Amino acid sequence: MARRSLLQSIGAAFLVACLFFPSLLSAAAQGGETEKIRWKSVPVAQLKLDGKTPLAFNVYQPDKKKESNLVLILLGHRYLVLDIKAKLVYSVLLTDLHAQGEDWESDDLAQPSRVVPSTEWVVRDVGPAESIKLTLGDYGRAIEIQLPHMPDLRRGIY
Repeated sequence: MARRSLLQSIGAAFLVACLFFPSLLSAAAQGGETEKIRWKSVPVAQLKLDGKTPLAFNVYQPDKKKESNLVLILLGHRYLVLDIKAKLVYSVLLTDLHAQGEDWESDDLAQPSRVVPSTEWVVRDVGPAESIKLTLGDYGRAIEIQLPHMPDLRRGIY
């Protein structure tokens, strides 16, 4: 009799595990997904390399406010991500970026293995824009970026 109730208990536990295990796997998979970053072009941004405007450049910022400390720049054929808060620069492979019309989409591009040495960071609010200056350690070139402050339409600030 005890053996039969033990087998019934094991069977019930197995049945419960079979019913709930797939939903646990699904929840774990959804929780493990990284949120994509959508990079929008900032057409009025200015970029200078050693005091001169490069022939080919573009500046992108995430469309979400929580990633506002990140800036993606294109310098010639080289993509870099600047983390303004941490004062770090990361090299970006073109394969990490996925075109979405004129915008880009990516996973988190800030990978410790791709840090580009940088020094002399200066981040200042210069009225209608934010000025970011730094020197790339691998090339020894100075970069200056002027990012306009985006209007906060929710609070009526232009």
